[in-house]
Amino acid sequence: MFARLALCSRLPSRIRQSNACPVSIRAFSQAKFSLPRPHGKSFAHRSELKQAKRIVVKLGSAVVTRGDECGLALGRLASIVEQVAVLQNQGREMMIVTSGAVAFGKQRLRHEILLSQSVRQALHSGQNQLKEMSVPVLEARACAAAGQSGLMALYEAMFTQYSTCTAQILVTNLDFHDEQKRRNLNSTLHELLRMNIVPIINTNDAVVPPPVPNSDLQGVNVISIKDNDSLAARLAVEMKADLLIALSDVEGLYDSPPGTDDAKLIDIFYPGDQQSVKYGTKSRVGIGGMEAKVKAALWALQGGTSVVIANGTHPKVTGHVIADIVEGKKVGTFFSEVKPAGPTVEQQTEMARNAGRTLASLHPEQRAEIICCLAELLTEKKDEILSANRRDMELASASGLFSQPLINRLSLSTAKLNSLAIGLRQLSVSSRDSVGRVLRRTRVANNLELEQITVPIGVLLVIFESRPDCLPQVSALAIASGNALLLKGGKEAANTNRILHQLTQEALSIHGVADAIQLVSTREEVEDLCRLDKMIDLIIPRGSSQLVRDIQRAAKGIPVLGHSEGVCHVYIDSEASIDKAIDVVRDSKCDYPAACNAMETLLIHRDLLRTPIFDQIIDMLRTEHVKIHAGPRFASYLTFSPSEVKSLRTEYGDLECCIEVVDSMQDAVDHIHKYGSSHTDVIITENEDIAEQFLQQVDSACVFWNSSSRFADGYRFGLGAEVGISTARIHARGPVGLEGLLTTKWVLRGEGHTVADFSEQGSMKYLHENIPVPQGSFN
Repeated sequence: MFARLALCSRLPSRIRQSNACPVSIRAFSQAKFSLPRPHGKSFAHRSELKQAKRIVVKLGSAVVTRGDECGLALGRLASIVEQVAVLQNQGREMMIVTSGAVAFGKQRLRHEILLSQSVRQALHSGQNQLKEMSVPVLEARACAAAGQSGLMALYEAMFTQYSTCTAQILVTNLDFHDEQKRRNLNSTLHELLRMNIVPIINTNDAVVPPPVPNSDLQGVNVISIKDNDSLAARLAVEMKADLLIALSDVEGLYDSPPGTDDAKLIDIFYPGDQQSVKYGTKSRVGIGGMEAKVKAALWALQGGTSVVIANGTHPKVTGHVIADIVEGKKVGTFFSEVKPAGPTVEQQTEMARNAGRTLASLHPEQRAEIICCLAELLTEKKDEILSANRRDMELASASGLFSQPLINRLSLSTAKLNSLAIGLRQLSVSSRDSVGRVLRRTRVANNLELEQITVPIGVLLVIFESRPDCLPQVSALAIASGNALLLKGGKEAANTNRILHQLTQEALSIHGVADAIQLVSTREEVEDLCRLDKMIDLIIPRGSSQLVRDIQRAAKGIPVLGHSEGVCHVYIDSEASIDKAIDVVRDSKCDYPAACNAMETLLIHRDLLRTPIFDQIIDMLRTEHVKIHAGPRFASYLTFSPSEVKSLRTEYGDLECCIEVVDSMQDAVDHIHKYGSSHTDVIITENEDIAEQFLQQVDSACVFWNSSSRFADGYRFGLGAEVGISTARIHARGPVGLEGLLTTKWVLRGEGHTVADFSEQGSMKYLHENIPVPQGSFN
């Protein structure tokens, strides 16, 4: 018989298993798998991995074993089992190729030997001499024989927690080379999968010959494990698996040995790229090494199975690494036969960074020329731009996937393009006073002068939804500030974004820096872009509050500039002008309801209830078709009230608003601090003292008196353009224009000065004299 089969007696139904999934692996565990795809061709893109029906998970020796290589990493193994069980309960067909029998057996045998020696010594000498005992060299096959049953019992106990049944299969090379045994193996595995059982496969190391000379078995630092990489690849192809996930102790495949200078993780590996990779030594345990993994992966890929090599030992990712891979996230190295026509996003980022450094070194007049050229192209090519925009509008409307407010934001017009061009020309003037401006100059000591100057931040990533007019605005700001820029727009504006980016690169090319601004058009997920923490210096989201929150959660290593919500308030004081109140409230709510600076909550002083000003405001809102939601206090004053608000922190983004009653200006300030989003808040009053108190006390990025909240905009502030509105309290706040995209560096000029010169025994003294900086002074 080709294999030893150990099958548990309980065969739980798929229905009972689907209800047994834990909720600890996020919403991933709640999804149900769709229909399988025909086998024969591997997936071309990571995003398609969600369709994988039959999956082989290979656990390398370094993943399964502990750091001391005597025993198993139980916590790590438990999290992997949980993920496999969740996928199985979704309706996928999971198989595990595992190492670990030798390590488990070595632990058991070492324990037995030590125990036996201690008993014999105690009988002979009457005292314990454990410290002097030595453990003999343990033969790997004996370790495997002793460890197989314990390893399987452990798997079975873990999977039982999820009502998932397992079966053990031990194989050797003969089981693949002998046709009859091969058919038997295939039949057994298919039957197990049909019964919703997870096969756990391992090489039968108890009978196979050692793969290397016995010297490799000496000591405690090396455990000889049969190469499971080729086994996993052969099994995946034999069973026509859709995906092979090979977990090891490295992040994936690098272009040179990990840990060496300039070693870069390869996101996608294509057949034929082997010559560009330098392999290092194998892992601390196992016999395969990365070269063996790559060969096995390419063999599986050729057989129609997609492959991902990833780290299964990192404590921060082990708990969700398999789930992330199946969800199509950028984890490890993905093997694909389809090479994209254009550069990868990593290559685009590198190109942008290199060209961005050249852009920053240009003279301010040259950067201004580029911006003016872009402004001219927007008007010259308006017919082409509007034609592309019409195609996007038609596709968005026909899809039925987008709301009307979003489609409205997608629309461009001649007036919008003209307004954009005006703003860019305005920005070109201010760009002459940006990079390299001297902010401070200090004489530290004689012939030792210090300057603080403005410099670009580096590489910006701007992710925006719908609004294609964002692209030239942000591009112009990046050019003015000397920053490299990576743009990721929504697919609903793909045609418009494409032509606007082409025009931007045409403008940049007049000074040879066309690569400084890149448009990401590949299938990169936003979350994957947010993980490029070694390549991107700042992320700026432009879109819905949900998009901003998602990016803030995903970008753990990169600063995010933006606001998650625009819950803007207008407070009408008891001493407000009727005309000003009506005009400001109408404009704040109705001018552009979808904007982040639109009013969402109207606060009214209690004394204004049942007065003409209150009645006129309500009549105006009804005339403008604004749906009113009553706050708790406002509802208590009414016999028949509008629908009571569900939350006082709601950003409606439409012709809706909340009305609430407050007792005083201070009450309004407290309400804003409790329920607002620190975006933009307004007071309407004729009392200057009350107004000034409001302006000073409200802790928001923008605070206005008798003016619409819609003025919170970079163009209206005279900034020329903005990359967004920030509610953060450091770096930049409010509408972020050119100044918000600059940082500083310190330049010190001396003549061989040393710190020792200023010690007690030194000959020099610190002066720290401020040197006046003339306006417009540049480094």
